[in-house]
Amino acid sequence: MDTANLPFDGAISRFFREGAPKEIRKAIEKAGKDDILTKSYPYREEIKSKVFDPQMEMLQIELAKMQADLKATGKRMIVVFEGRDAAGKGGTIDAVRMNMNPRVCSVVALSKPSDREAAQWYFQRYVDWLPAKGEIALFDRSWYNRAMIEHVFGFCTPDQRAKFFRQLPDFERMIVDEGIIVLKIWLEVGRAEQLKRFLDREKDPLKHWKLSSIDIDGLGKWDAYCEAIDETMELSNFDYAPWTVILSDDKKRARIAAIQKILACVDYKGRDLALIGAPDAAICGGPKLRAGKDKA
Repeated sequence: MDTANLPFDGAISRFFREGAPKEIRKAIEKAGKDDILTKSYPYREEIKSKVFDPQMEMLQIELAKMQADLKATGKRMIVVFEGRDAAGKGGTIDAVRMNMNPRVCSVVALSKPSDREAAQWYFQRYVDWLPAKGEIALFDRSWYNRAMIEHVFGFCTPDQRAKFFRQLPDFERMIVDEGIIVLKIWLEVGRAEQLKRFLDREKDPLKHWKLSSIDIDGLGKWDAYCEAIDETMELSNFDYAPWTVILSDDKKRARIAAIQKILACVDYKGRDLALIGAPDAAICGGPKLRAGKDKA
């Protein structure tokens, strides 16, 4: 295979051929265009556009109503989007803010800390991005980097991570006590589906920007991520700031569930609960929903 034009010299394709478990390779090779690769996922095919499109259109109207109410009343909201690489965080965030005023709804996607930020209190740089009255902040990854990515790659010490977990409950409680609505969403994707998405990105020049050295180095760290995720969920699923887990092997179903969950968290003028509907319990729930998904 000619890897000259592939990012990272075709490292993803090479991992698929040489490093991926046999059952993962077979699942990807046999899959049809709309097939769901994760055996434990409750649906075998992706949702059809004729079902998805009208539902998304109605939810977009509700999001617009929610945004108007937040601006008028001064409510504040944070939605933390976390999840495995290629789980669909960016696409879900795009679906949420598609028709929102960027002055009201902002995306916070922080890069690697500067030298000065690295010398600060760990939570300090995130405080600067908390919403003011009438605003929504969508965090594309967050302070939970320390709990998972930094831990798995050795970017923080065990003592630094332990301090993070000691301070985390008070940090999030203070945000909630300030009156800010907090929603934490974890997008979970199966191993075969994740690798398939990486392969698709590798082949598509328009998606090369989505790949990073962390993605490449993390290909062989699936089990380490599993342990870090499980521990994080156990230590940070607070009653005042719980986790919502959404199985995102079908991106469109995940986007619907995420928006439904957001709309359910805000009591806004004109909210139509019957129209919004409840998130699909087969793919949306608490941390227990993740059980058994790691090896799928």
